Amino acid sequence: MNEPTENKGSKVPPSYPPRTPPQRKPVELPRPEPKTKPASTMLPLPGPSQARGETGRPRMMVRNRRVSNWVLAADPWAVGKAVRCVIQTVRGWEYSHPRDECLEETVRLLVGTAVEDAGKRVSVHLSDQDGMILVVVLSHAGAAPDQSVLTALAGISPTVSCGVDSSDEGRRIWALLSTEPPRLRTPAA
Repeated sequence: MNEPTENKGSKVPPSYPPRTPPQRKPVELPRPEPKTKPASTMLPLPGPSQARGETGRPRMMVRNRRVSNWVLAADPWAVGKAVRCVIQTVRGWEYSHPRDECLEETVRLLVGTAVEDAGKRVSVHLSDQDGMILVVVLSHAGAAPDQSVLTALAGISPTVSCGVDSSDEGRRIWALLSTEPPRLRTPAA
């Protein structure tokens, strides 16, 4: 019996780590860098009947200025809440003009018009730059651009400019207000 006998009680430990090669990710070619601006930024702004996806219309962007935003439920009390938020923020930015009454009238008109569009929410955007305050309200409901609100906005004394447009996101109404104190007029001699 020259053959070695196996010892059934002892086991040979496996060699660690396993001898399998590591898996490698496939090689990805470098992506080419564009030489021109993307075509979506070169498209003209859409008309009222064009959808956002067809035109590549950019979202509203505000840069290099102070900004505050609020999203409110489109309920009747959203108007009062928006007025309080806007006045508090404008005074926090240390503007003394326009007067509270003018700010309140502007915000009531903008937010009230957006609430009437019967959407679920209303977005209020407030920004300042170069001595002016921009108030933008988005209704998030499909509504045609109604020009009648512009006459009322233009009648508010600190209003420098105002506008309304419509897209698939809803109607957007805005007013640009001057923060300059009103000038006293002197009678001509």
